Amino acid sequence: MTEYLDGAVIPTGFDVPVEPLRQGAHYSGEPGCIARARSFASHFIDRLRTEWCATIGPRSDGAVLLVVSELITNADRHSKGPYILELEGTPASVTVSVYDSSGAVPERYPRDPERVGRHGLEIVHALAEAVVVEHVPVGKRVKALVPLTEA
Repeated sequence: MTEYLDGAVIPTGFDVPVEPLRQGAHYSGEPGCIARARSFASHFIDRLRTEWCATIGPRSDGAVLLVVSELITNADRHSKGPYILELEGTPASVTVSVYDSSGAVPERYPRDPERVGRHGLEIVHALAEAVVVEHVPVGKRVKALVPLTEA
């Protein structure tokens, strides 16, 4: 907080951000997009640590990166166009949103350890507090709220 006294600036402690940290990136689907999205998310988590003084442990850090990987992989495989990754974070959680051009709602398959592949949404649901799929004018948005508190 900063107080002003007759035009003088007197620092009185840490200025605390009042809005969530938000950042987005656009991917065209060329090779390497998934790795770039993970790197983007990793830098976002570092900004959250620095700008919000968030305490984010390795388990939560890994959960956010895995959710980003799974949602970007789904967008890459199932849409016929570019996709957008948006991240919004506070010290308590990170919301991962992925927009793509496909209107098809992703399918979450029942748990089956014998099945090879198609475990992406199962993983996202296991790591996220909430998962929402919404239709948008040009396709859909899949949004996952990942808590940052270590259990």
